[in-house]
Amino acid sequence: MNKIAPIPTKMIGNVSAADKSPRQVGEQFRRLIRSGYQLRADGQAKTDPANLMRIGYTPKYEIELFRMRFFLCNQRDAEGLKVMPAYVLPGTSLGREKPTIHARVFYKDSSLVWRSASHYINTPEMGWIGKGAVRLQHKRGASDWYSAEETTDLPFEMQAALDEVSHRGRRKQNDKRILSLVLRNAPSNRIWPYQDFEAPRERAMKVKANRINDNRSIAWFTDDDDPRSLQIKAGFEPDFSAVIDVSTSRSSMYGGKIEKYRIASTNRRIQYLFVAGPNQVWLVNPQALTIELSSYGLRTVDVIADDELSIPGYEFFDNAGTGELDDQIPPGFAGPMCPVDPDRADASPWNERLPVVQSFRRLILAKRVATNK
Repeated sequence: MNKIAPIPTKMIGNVSAADKSPRQVGEQFRRLIRSGYQLRADGQAKTDPANLMRIGYTPKYEIELFRMRFFLCNQRDAEGLKVMPAYVLPGTSLGREKPTIHARVFYKDSSLVWRSASHYINTPEMGWIGKGAVRLQHKRGASDWYSAEETTDLPFEMQAALDEVSHRGRRKQNDKRILSLVLRNAPSNRIWPYQDFEAPRERAMKVKANRINDNRSIAWFTDDDDPRSLQIKAGFEPDFSAVIDVSTSRSSMYGGKIEKYRIASTNRRIQYLFVAGPNQVWLVNPQALTIELSSYGLRTVDVIADDELSIPGYEFFDNAGTGELDDQIPPGFAGPMCPVDPDRADASPWNERLPVVQSFRRLILAKRVATNK
């Protein structure tokens, strides 16, 4: 039995979309299909995936990261989400057969990070995008299985490029087909992903050298109800002198200019993504620096951290008090209602008490403001 080698790591700046016109990208993609590359879709389009292009899902932009190529369609609205249909082409190796191109759906979360959906529940009772792996959580005296949503976060290195291309082209309103066409349609009780999502991750975890902190949490709270009690494993703290890259975009929900800072940990094993809006700061769950990506375009190596380290600036909260929503802001820390979504509230009362956010404001944002004066 061949020994599985550790996955290499690499620290790079943000990648950009290829300097090609939409026409060039579309024609290049068609040439790949004509030359023998197989196209696969897991949803209702699986019997004739090439029909996706005939009915309007022709890619117009291309991003390359770690030898994987991403072909992207114009952004559109689908079931209340901002989505980009995507085709993911793994890198080829000399002497090996041509890899399969996988149709996927990328969507933007309220944390302003782009994700790759794992599956789709679409029943009369429920419409829900699959959010990756599941984990057992013990919190505030209760235990429950939950979706580890960060396992669907696309690599930080390509988030800026995704933000940029999402604002190009004409945006299609209310696309009611794309989710069912591309994503594997799951029964209403299926929150966990399918084997094609899990298998590459399981393979990566067989190698101890790949496991970040041996798959133990790198961040936790000694008191679940006190954000100031945050602890980060020695070596995995953000090194605020090691900013890898910065990108800017805009968000109507957050009121204007958004800055995203990629920052390395002190041991250079992981990277953080801090998001700064006009009024709020929050973190996205940290990522590894490994270069292996699955057919979903996702890293196969996780960084496990308490999920309350990375609460978006606006998060789900039962503002109406009807009991129809599960609060995702810790008790007693919900701020004002989101101005564009009544089902969300400002999580700043929690986030601004995190020591790591306070350090980011002091060591990064305050110095940036002083420099720009």
